[in-house]
Amino acid sequence: MPRPEKVQAVAEIKERLEQAQAVFLAEYAGLSVKQQQTLRRGLREGGAEFKVVKMTLARRAAAELELAELDELFLGPTGIAFADGDPVSAAKALKEFAKENEAFAVKGGMLGSEFLSPERISELADIESREVLLAKIAGLMQAPMANLAGLLEALPRNLASAMQQLVEKKEEAAPATEAGDVAPAAAAEEAEEAPEAADADASDEEAEAEAKVEAAEENAEEADGASEASEEVAEPEASTDNGDDAKSVDEDPAEEAEEA
Repeated sequence: MPRPEKVQAVAEIKERLEQAQAVFLAEYAGLSVKQQQTLRRGLREGGAEFKVVKMTLARRAAAELELAELDELFLGPTGIAFADGDPVSAAKALKEFAKENEAFAVKGGMLGSEFLSPERISELADIESREVLLAKIAGLMQAPMANLAGLLEALPRNLASAMQQLVEKKEEAAPATEAGDVAPAAAAEEAEEAPEAADADASDEEAEAEAKVEAAEENAEEADGASEASEEVAEPEASTDNGDDAKSVDEDPAEEAEEA
């Protein structure tokens, strides 16, 4: 019958295996106490904990959890790294420590319910940490927002600039338009004034012609009056002269006869 201490130890290992985000098993034989402290410190910074347990107790805990893949790894001096935080950070810490210490070797592990070989753990270590990925995601999300904010901020300026340019273009085009408007207006006024001027000229010509006709009529009347006056004056003179002449003609023969 197992002793209560062993039962308690198996229960604790089972609890740690169930609660951890990932579990990594590594052979630590040949490491000094200082090296083990360095390993624990590096894992602790990544949210993980390295513990050395009895293999018989760890094997029993894995069997109760039906983790047959881990049963084969609990052989020899093996330590367990429980990653309660980011599994990638723990895998990085293990890989970097293994590069600096040849006596340390990662044997395998579990990510959730998935078994990880040493090669898969190495690939997991090459992935960027959760903090870096979150920072990149935040940056990617922040960039469009910043671009949108910049666009919204630049929109009033661009609109004002466009409106100013439009006003300037209209002001530049205004003199030409006014000149173009004046020319047709002047032409229209001249066209409107032309008939009036023609009518005025025609009226002046008619008035002048009427004046000439009236003057001609007056001259004709004056000429008729002068003619009549000359005839009246001419007729008495003619009769007087003829009488005198007749008398003188008649008297001459008589006088001549008396004298004879």
